[in-house]
Amino acid sequence: MKIIILQGAFLPVPPTLGGAVEKMWFALGKNFAKQGHEVKHISRSYPDLKEEEIIDGVKHKRIPGYTIPSSGIYLKWLDLLYTIRARKIIPIDCDIVITNTFWAPILLSSRLRRRCVVDVARIPKGQMKWYKKSLMLRANSAFVASAIKQELPDRNHEQVIMIPNPLPFDNLIDIDQSRKKNILLYTGRVHPEKGLEILINAFKALKGNWKLKIVGPWEISAGGGGLMYLQRLKQLAADTQVEFTGPVFNTNKLHLMYQEASVFIYPSVAEKGETFGLAPLEAMAWGCVPIVSNLECFKDFIKDGINGLVFDHRNSKAVELLENSIARLQNDDSLMSKLSREALKVRDSHSTFNISLLFLETFSQMINKKKLSFHKSS
Repeated sequence: MKIIILQGAFLPVPPTLGGAVEKMWFALGKNFAKQGHEVKHISRSYPDLKEEEIIDGVKHKRIPGYTIPSSGIYLKWLDLLYTIRARKIIPIDCDIVITNTFWAPILLSSRLRRRCVVDVARIPKGQMKWYKKSLMLRANSAFVASAIKQELPDRNHEQVIMIPNPLPFDNLIDIDQSRKKNILLYTGRVHPEKGLEILINAFKALKGNWKLKIVGPWEISAGGGGLMYLQRLKQLAADTQVEFTGPVFNTNKLHLMYQEASVFIYPSVAEKGETFGLAPLEAMAWGCVPIVSNLECFKDFIKDGINGLVFDHRNSKAVELLENSIARLQNDDSLMSKLSREALKVRDSHSTFNISLLFLETFSQMINKKKLSFHKSS
């Protein structure tokens, strides 16, 4: 197949500034190419990145993009301008156009719309009705798939396919649980919807010589809560073993953090903001035991008491419940070890290779179904 991946206007590829979606498609594109498919990846230009190059068999083409604005309306306008530029360089004879941009499924030619795979990585906000002519609406979790279907008539539900996000890395080293340290880790945006106040308050109530590392951007331009929010968190964490590292874009450094941490905590309170949870999945692949809030998106791959722990973030005693979950692991080495071993199984279930094969198989099935439907109607 001839596959086009059209990335958004705001983050570069390779994902030097982070971005879970950019990480995922950068890795998947390379696996598509390894399977013998022709892959072209379109993304925003960025200093020190060539306008055109080939990386592991994938042809990269970069066009002018933008820094993420604070205004959602202005963001859509910039995305429109970017998509108009990108549309001009998408070959009409391609078999698949994968995109996470807002406008591409609307602005592509009628033929390309019938080949368009819309990557829906967030809860939709009414736009799915404009994407009904697309080949496929790919949801990254059962929660998102259900939300997409709610915006579509029943006859379009067969276009909605749930394929989970893969791990963005392969060939991981073996994990020696005995070398794990007394570290609790959070990686993600430093934003109020991530439940970090709950996490810090729970940590402050714990006993024992443990450290909490909070890794991620706080700047509004990077999706964070801003400087005042960061300062409020630091004041809350004063005189404790809480370290705010800022964002870590170096993959090896981030992997070392996962390697060292025993427990990964993702206490998000974003009922509709979280749609998959790549950070917990990454941590599990390094043997970290995940503790997550009781959001639907985590239920596809984290099972309470089997490969992680879940606490009720909606409960008025959420801080106490999180504290108890952490203490349970701190005080039970056998439970920690068991959950860690089970968590490591995502290395296979969510490997980039296995998920890429699932995508390719689904693309082929959807294309054949579309052709069959076209012949019947004609």
